Amino acid sequence: MEHPVTTEQTPAGDPEEAPSGGTTAAAETEAAADRAPSAEAAEGAEAVRETGDGGAGVDAGEAGSGGRTDGDGAAAQVPPAEATGGTPALSEAEAELAAQRVERERIARRKAERQGPVDSGGKLSGKAADLLAAVRAVESGEKGGAPAFVEPAPAPRRPAPEPVRRPEPVPAVAAPDAEAVGAVRAVLAEGGAPEALAPQVAAALGDGAEDTLRADPWQLLRVAGVRPEQADGFARALLGAECRPDDERRGRALTVWLLEQAAVAGHTALDLPALTEALVKRAVPGPDEAVQSALAEGDALVFQDALEEPGAQPVAAGEDEDEQEVPVRVLAGLERYALAEESLADALARLVNSVPKETEEPWEAAVAALSRGAADLARQVAGHGLVLHTGGEAARAEPAALLGAARAAGLRAFAVCHTPDGARRFAAHLDEEPGGAVGTVAGLLSGASGPGRDAEGALALDLLVVLDAPQLDVEAAAMLAESLPDGARLVLSGDPAVLWSAGPGRVFADLLAVPACPQVASRVPDPGPLGELVSGIGVGELVQVEAPGKEIVIVPVRDPGEAVHRTVQLVADSVPRAFGVPPEETVVITPGHGGAAGTRALNTVLKERLNPGPGRFGGFDPGDRIVHSPAPGRTVPGRVVRADAEGLHLECAGAPVVVPRELVESRVRHGWALTAHQAVGGRWPAAVVVLPGDAADVLTRPWVYTAFGRAERHLSVVHGVEQALPKAVAENVAKPRTTRLRTLLRVQLPPAG
Repeated sequence: MEHPVTTEQTPAGDPEEAPSGGTTAAAETEAAADRAPSAEAAEGAEAVRETGDGGAGVDAGEAGSGGRTDGDGAAAQVPPAEATGGTPALSEAEAELAAQRVERERIARRKAERQGPVDSGGKLSGKAADLLAAVRAVESGEKGGAPAFVEPAPAPRRPAPEPVRRPEPVPAVAAPDAEAVGAVRAVLAEGGAPEALAPQVAAALGDGAEDTLRADPWQLLRVAGVRPEQADGFARALLGAECRPDDERRGRALTVWLLEQAAVAGHTALDLPALTEALVKRAVPGPDEAVQSALAEGDALVFQDALEEPGAQPVAAGEDEDEQEVPVRVLAGLERYALAEESLADALARLVNSVPKETEEPWEAAVAALSRGAADLARQVAGHGLVLHTGGEAARAEPAALLGAARAAGLRAFAVCHTPDGARRFAAHLDEEPGGAVGTVAGLLSGASGPGRDAEGALALDLLVVLDAPQLDVEAAAMLAESLPDGARLVLSGDPAVLWSAGPGRVFADLLAVPACPQVASRVPDPGPLGELVSGIGVGELVQVEAPGKEIVIVPVRDPGEAVHRTVQLVADSVPRAFGVPPEETVVITPGHGGAAGTRALNTVLKERLNPGPGRFGGFDPGDRIVHSPAPGRTVPGRVVRADAEGLHLECAGAPVVVPRELVESRVRHGWALTAHQAVGGRWPAAVVVLPGDAADVLTRPWVYTAFGRAERHLSVVHGVEQALPKAVAENVAKPRTTRLRTLLRVQLPPAG
């Protein structure tokens, strides 16, 4: 069999025969599958599946942990930060969460200011019409609940506090109150649930968590990792004979849980028929009533979006729009994601419409200072509030040149990346260290980095360049756009071929699909054999590549056990000896966490080989490579420094971090082997991509593109999938996500000229 890339035996000797290690079923197929451990996913079907073009359905099983997770599959349940009394500053994670809470409050105020319902939906019939009637009953006051189908009103800018700068060292995040945790633990014990869940339940349900849990045992589903059958058992233990499948509380909680599972898979909303079908599979006798109950209680919102049909004629002048049949789709979604999409659309429309018609002198100077692709980008940015820029790693030089020229012209300019490593690489284009003009998205939003905010709460910026734009989820994108002042320019730059965000939404892809702003495609290719290989994958071809310096090496394997053996051999011996790359600068990437060749198995053997130790603190020892998840959707590589009564001390991106003992299991993983979602946004001198034979069905083009693109100098592919690899590259494109952003943008933004 001829491999599509240069085939070489590893410089090491022949491997020893290793028995098969079992089945690797963990899949990183877009946001949810990458984060879902395969061994757990095997217990039930995936929670969210795509049905049709752009649609989404939910079936009867769980996706991974069964709750919102971060990019590495670790539960991302973050306790609310508490007042620290004399503590002078918050950690970056605390500040980020506080900023998110402020944004939620602003969105809630905006929702309360909304006016009456839109007079639409007259052409609906059947279940959709019944559901819409129920929602309107809520709005009219006949039944309490949150309003839906309403027009947003622009919200005034809020004053913002002075930015919180990064303290040294970063203090530990406060845990829930011990008394509250104890009260919750008693309720869990009474219902036969694991008492270890008490801190997570207290954090998820907030004040009075024990009373909430007694009144509605199915609220246990709000905790990451809890499955419906477990919540049903807990409810039976607490309620006894009063526990019934048709309990309104159960239907409402399952509706919210299914929408949360959809968000884990990347959707911001679900088609209503898919949601009701999933409720039927969960043995909810009245799925329509369950959805209506969730709407009435404000746990979910419902929307009707007009569908664009090919050949559809616009409404003629003078013709009554209500008299014309307009096809619509009815969607249900969680309030936080629905309002974030609306907030993002509003903010982008404001930026687009607030740019002066005449180009200001500083922008003319910035354009004049550049040439070629960077000048093309600068010309578009000078005249438009929102510009999209696409390209690979080498194309980062163009937004870097724009940023430098803007600063030289006296403009307030800043750039953010998805990861600290990305910020470091981008800052290298400016010949400076990260922090001055370059930071991370999380750091800017939390106030730990960046220019600070003005009296109106807006970032003191004329230009914000966002790299790694495909990794922006809808909430982070909304907070960034809302934070920019009128007249500022926003540049979203990234490689559209990589995996999408770990959080819900597909912001960059949706914007590229709506011709509402200029799009500048870089013509700067990534160099060398690795650049040629990855470029071919991006267009669906696994091309034959000449690699005279052994930049690309294929290592055939027969089973997962052999894959693990050869991976350790490559990282510890072959790559350091042949290419001079030490093990700490080599990343291992595999499709999932579970199975015989997943991250768990690989990290176990790599730790034993590279940093053996007793693992006295939650399995960790000083010197271990780890990934830390300080907030949902974020993973930061680092290493263990020490452990004491305060917690696990880490060094992440050059900064000290302390993780309390009770949070170590959910926020820290060993980090020699990663999934592609964990690795996206970072690059290493060498990468070893592990493709065991039973991972063939879960490979997609974005996954392969992302994994292969993490290597700067050398790529080894531990290859056991044979012809499934070129087939995945050619045929398995990104799975669709159900979002509303395109519909909202088409209403607010005219096509770009």
